Amino acid sequence: MRIATWNVNSLKARQEKVEGWLERAAPDVLLLQETKLGDDDAPLMAFAMAGYDLVHHGEGRWNGVAIALREGLGAADVVTNFGDGPVRDSGPGALVAEGEEDFDPSDEARMVAATVDPAGAAGGPIRVVSLYAPNGRVVDSPFFAGKLAWFARLERWLRETADPGGPLVLGGDLNIAPTDADVWDAEAVHGGTHVSPPERAAFQALLDWGLTDAYRRRHPESGRYTWWDYRAGNFHKNLGMRIDHLLVTRPIADRVVWAEIDREARKGPPIPSDHAPLVVDLDTPGRPFDADWDGALSRIAARTRPPSGTISRR
Repeated sequence: MRIATWNVNSLKARQEKVEGWLERAAPDVLLLQETKLGDDDAPLMAFAMAGYDLVHHGEGRWNGVAIALREGLGAADVVTNFGDGPVRDSGPGALVAEGEEDFDPSDEARMVAATVDPAGAAGGPIRVVSLYAPNGRVVDSPFFAGKLAWFARLERWLRETADPGGPLVLGGDLNIAPTDADVWDAEAVHGGTHVSPPERAAFQALLDWGLTDAYRRRHPESGRYTWWDYRAGNFHKNLGMRIDHLLVTRPIADRVVWAEIDREARKGPPIPSDHAPLVVDLDTPGRPFDADWDGALSRIAARTRPPSGTISRR
């Protein structure tokens, strides 16, 4: 079984890109974030034509999460917003406060969960959760406080409704680089969001509850990221962060046979998201694809290597 997560940065803008990637990678489950659609506008027919059912939780112009399931898997026990009730409407014409003091991530479409049942597969049903954590913007701002409060709500939801001994996959854009190995330059990002001690402590609390970083289980090396800023050619310089994650309980971790970040999906055309899909395979490898990490890092190293005969100054 192949499970993936991808912040698509507007499903409407990236629909063609997503459909192409479904064909390329053939995931059984794709967790989506930042769909930026209301539920009435979710492209159910487009996904059905690609062979997938879509469970969508959105609000309109911003945020939005979804789970795309290969037809036949089914989705049971769907929960949105941690079961705390409906979220706001940020669609066209809606009046939505945008100030710092009005920020309330509990009123935004950032969480959807469902149980999928791959008939005949080892392990039985799996609970999957698609998450889009708040960015935080500036350390110690109301947005930052809201981010930490959202993670505290996530941890409480896990304690109250899940079992670390059961099959669970929690994935998405968590907007946290958990270690210095997950950023291109720890000194350059020091003091900012995504890498602050409180955020990393919130991430560690999820691991302490009983989750495992599935990608790190297969890839201990640094320099592999899921997000790169659109600006300044950062993608082509590999100045990125690993902020998208698939966190799994032990019964799932023991079944992970392969993991990859599909760097090639970050390229255009059509215009890509600023995130790349993260993939894990359970039990047996899925459809092969080449993310070209070795080639890309070799090309980047060649471009930045001092010319022959010169001395590099430190």
